[in-house]
Amino acid sequence: MIIGISILGFYGIRKICREVRKQKLLKENVVVEIADLKIKAPVLEGTDNEILAKATGHFIGTGEVGSGNYCIAGHSSVIYKEYFNNLKNIELGMDITLYDKEKNDYHYTVTENFIVEPNEVWILNDFGDDRVTIVTCTDDGTQRQIVVGIKQDENE
Repeated sequence: MIIGISILGFYGIRKICREVRKQKLLKENVVVEIADLKIKAPVLEGTDNEILAKATGHFIGTGEVGSGNYCIAGHSSVIYKEYFNNLKNIELGMDITLYDKEKNDYHYTVTENFIVEPNEVWILNDFGDDRVTIVTCTDDGTQRQIVVGIKQDENE
């Protein structure tokens, strides 16, 4: 009985600590949100394994929040932070909101959702518009799901 309670306590504390870390990351960093899918994730600089193990990551060298092609990678795996697990349910026309570090909001409308091979890095290119590109793995991990949102005009 005591062992069982100890195990439950350990996992409960670990979950609370993870949630506290997540809230701190959300407060201090860029945030991507897709409210319709209950996705809200901090975006750190870089896409290495250490970053993607705790948050989503901005591909260094791609656009800035609200300008250019701002590209974000994140896991959709239960092994790591499952920020993009629901991304497979994305629909054209849904809203994506980016919040910069000062919490100014930028709104995008989903215009594309497609699959590419892992070596297809053209999706990171600048297309001459303001967009957000989200990259995650397909369920089997062999390909990449790409979601593109085009920035809405300020007066929309």
